[in-house]
Amino acid sequence: MLIKVLVVENSALVRQMLCDIIRADKAFLLVGAASDAHVAKRMVQEFRPDVIALDVEMPKVSGVRFLEVMMKAMPTPVVMISALSKQKANDILRALELGAVDYMAKPKVGITSGDQKYSYVFTQKLKAAARSTRSSPTHARECQHAELRKIYTAKVIGIGASTGGAEAIKDVIMHFPSNAPATVMSLHMPPGFTTSYSHRLNQLCKIAVKEAKDGEQLLPGNAYLAPGNRHLMVEKKGANYWLKLDDGPKVTGHKPSVDVMFSSLAKHAKKNAVGVLLTGMGKDGAKGMTELKQAGAVTFCQDKNSSLIYGMPRVAIELGAATHIVSLSHMSDAILDTIEAMSS
Repeated sequence: MLIKVLVVENSALVRQMLCDIIRADKAFLLVGAASDAHVAKRMVQEFRPDVIALDVEMPKVSGVRFLEVMMKAMPTPVVMISALSKQKANDILRALELGAVDYMAKPKVGITSGDQKYSYVFTQKLKAAARSTRSSPTHARECQHAELRKIYTAKVIGIGASTGGAEAIKDVIMHFPSNAPATVMSLHMPPGFTTSYSHRLNQLCKIAVKEAKDGEQLLPGNAYLAPGNRHLMVEKKGANYWLKLDDGPKVTGHKPSVDVMFSSLAKHAKKNAVGVLLTGMGKDGAKGMTELKQAGAVTFCQDKNSSLIYGMPRVAIELGAATHIVSLSHMSDAILDTIEAMSS
């Protein structure tokens, strides 16, 4: 069955380019193209699309506001379309909170629908969004661990994610107590977005959340997010762990790469690490998680039912890299139970 796609884009040029890409893929049926929220509302009601490509920067009614209203009336998988600038990061993050599955840069002026790389990424995101699943909200729940029994200075938690990961990571670490072990995180986000995202997490969490800096010492009660254009690695010097940021090539197609982060934990933290792989497209993290488990670390993968995109966890599970397979709603408790059960 063809995937019904609706394009909602203010720019006539960009709208035409996106429509051309969709028409060229035999998996899709383009049901409509709207220039604003008012036209889009009618088309959503008439055509019931399987997925929507939605412009953030629309006049009168913004794409974010349209998304908010639509998700209450007729929840539909959405890929946001925007200039991926630092100025637009908060709009994209808000859209993800409201239920958007993913986001995509607008094609640059002069690009053609035949640009294979852009076309491939865009269509893959639309297909993944159309197949996505959504679990019930879990943010109101209480974690069983108001505080850990002690401060675990030798333990490190590593969390990796991609599509759907912004909300999944938030759901996990916002339930960590203030004395949780040092946590490192790699999420597939562009530069600038990670600054806004870490700031948003810091406002919500009991632990302190920051964008990672090269040479920084890992401390309990803190979480460190890989910048959008650097690999994050953990090194051990003496009894302490330190952050290292690397500007090397992409690994598994990404920078930051979850594989790079997990591999460094396997090398330097070994059995003192806990690896966590959440929702996301592709296979990043599976190889590194295998190394972590072989080094004696306990590893967790998000289960299928609670994963927005069951790609990265699925590959890791198929490789035998997961010690435990856990739903998102139980992930924070499962991680902290493991920390307290580990020898100091």
